[in-house]
Amino acid sequence: MAPSQQKALFLDSKFGKFVLGTTDVPKPGPGEILVKIKAAALNPIDWKIQKYGIFVEKFPAILGTDMAGEVEQLGEGVTGFAVGDRVLSQGSMASNRTTFFQQYAIVSPETLGKIPSNMTFEDASTIPLGLTTAYIGLYNSVPHGITLPNPLVSGRNQLAGESLVILGGSSSVGQFAIQLAKLSGFSHIIVTSSLKHTTFLQSLGATHVLDRNLPADALATEISRIAGSIKYVFDAISLPETQKFGYSLLSSGGRLALVLPDAVENKVAGKDISVVFGTLDNPANRDVLLILYKNIANLLEQGAIKPNHVEVLKNGLGGILGGLEKMEKDLVSGVKLVIRPGDTA
Repeated sequence: MAPSQQKALFLDSKFGKFVLGTTDVPKPGPGEILVKIKAAALNPIDWKIQKYGIFVEKFPAILGTDMAGEVEQLGEGVTGFAVGDRVLSQGSMASNRTTFFQQYAIVSPETLGKIPSNMTFEDASTIPLGLTTAYIGLYNSVPHGITLPNPLVSGRNQLAGESLVILGGSSSVGQFAIQLAKLSGFSHIIVTSSLKHTTFLQSLGATHVLDRNLPADALATEISRIAGSIKYVFDAISLPETQKFGYSLLSSGGRLALVLPDAVENKVAGKDISVVFGTLDNPANRDVLLILYKNIANLLEQGAIKPNHVEVLKNGLGGILGGLEKMEKDLVSGVKLVIRPGDTA
């Protein structure tokens, strides 16, 4: 039985401070599930909401959109899950009830996936938002994604002979984009990254790992040598300079997926740009995402989708602030920062 009160981390106002406090444990309504959060992952969006005042308008706000935990209580009419099931889910910013920098939260069965018995909660918590962002970016249609055939619908290996460039291959989203590209059967999966991650990214499916610090013209020459003309680029970093570079790689009719707002200047006709917002909060993602969550347990069980490497922060919810500062200063590479809400002092 869940307690009536829980610890949570609040953003107190727009551009405000993070404050540790207590709040009610929500009760699941019809069609909802209450989960006990065993692990929650940090994402760049969490510090960007605080710094830039984006996405959230109601305060105090609880952030956090990635979690793994246990089913605590089922709302009326819920089927397919049982109390005690080990699950992962992606949060919705629509309400403090459905975000994860707290000890209990409400989730929808539609975006809940069961975790294989051999996967830790910490590992599982790295998956939801990064995977859905990569998946929406590749398989939803322009302008939400780049409209590739979805391997969960039309079968795997549909894109043999094609090439995909992923900028930022060792980022969380980049890692999942590599794995999905492998399911799609791309002949060339060319990623930019710090070279220390080469072996790991090749283990996920990258065919070529190029040094992200090479000058743009040298990178472009190497990509062209490997693959000829490029139709598809997924920019998992999406700083203005990576966007400009990704766009410059595209042949006519090519498509670029971005994870931040479009900053490309000097556009030309015949090249599409899609800005990916990989959550259910965007209704245009709903049908495509439901297909992913129907299949997610099988993908994890098969090892077709592997989690990010994990760094667990101390002090539970109290460790989030230091983790967000590290991310903002670009001091995190190749790992996902994760907290255990139950460790909160």
